[in-house]
Amino acid sequence: MLLRIFKGNNPGVIVLITVIFIAVWMNAFIHPSDVSASQFYTDPMPLFGLLTSLAGKSSLPGVIISSALVILISFLLVNFNTTSFFINERTYLPALLYILASGFFPEYQSLNPALPASILLMVAMIRIIDGYRKPGVGSNFFDAGLLISTGSLFYANLIWFGCLVIIGIALIRTVSIPEVFLALLGLITPYLITFGIYYVAGWDIIALQRLITGNLFQRTEGYLFSRLSIVSIIFTSLIVIVSLVYLFALLNTKKIKSRKIFSLLIWCLLISVGIYFIMPSVSVEMVWISAIPASYLLTHYFVFIKKKLVPEIFFSLLLLIILAIQVSYFI
Repeated sequence: MLLRIFKGNNPGVIVLITVIFIAVWMNAFIHPSDVSASQFYTDPMPLFGLLTSLAGKSSLPGVIISSALVILISFLLVNFNTTSFFINERTYLPALLYILASGFFPEYQSLNPALPASILLMVAMIRIIDGYRKPGVGSNFFDAGLLISTGSLFYANLIWFGCLVIIGIALIRTVSIPEVFLALLGLITPYLITFGIYYVAGWDIIALQRLITGNLFQRTEGYLFSRLSIVSIIFTSLIVIVSLVYLFALLNTKKIKSRKIFSLLIWCLLISVGIYFIMPSVSVEMVWISAIPASYLLTHYFVFIKKKLVPEIFFSLLLLIILAIQVSYFI
């Protein structure tokens, strides 16, 4: 019943999603988390340091900015499908699922570098797909590399998604050396500019190098998972795996562009999961990034699966688990 309602695209669905957004984020506004002692604040990447200085020392502005960024990502998720139409259904489900994912870890419902980085990664993927069957648009891949590299100046580990640009080139066209070179140039440019600014301003370049290295390789504090969090992660992972299996079964029946978009999203999900398990500096903030492809995969499953009862149960339980996490954290 709930899933059938949210699969629609009438204005009433937007109102319901707004209500769920308020329910998921209300606790963050009432009791904003103090994250000033986290590594992201003590040793921030240059652009995130600038953002935190603008937000000030109070936690509430950070919550306001973060919630606004979640809304923006939700809009981009819906808009990307509307323009490319790779799910073949106009639905607000990707936005709703991303909002639900934002409630997995209430402590991270605050200003976090992975959030602005996620927006830039999302736009980078859109730029990659815009290059499909358009000759002479190597600038798309330069832009994608530039966006991902700029995002890494907020959240250092986004730089590993630079390989997504190369994968994107291989997926949508015959790989050419000039386009790969442009993608690499896009990845390098923000760092050349940053080091150039430091040099001209007379700031400590060695300290910048250490800052970047520390954000990439220094072990971060581990997240203390509650039992409810563990259950929610296992349950959500199960649904995502089911969605992947279902997508693979139908992938060859889809249009070529849709197949390439889904393939890029799958690679994005695999990279995010791989980084989480491999890189010592990565913690659960990666959920902001992995939730982007996961939202699309789940949407495809919920929209097209013919069996009605199982997806209804999956969706209803997911919604209830997220709300339970918020209530538990509030108590």
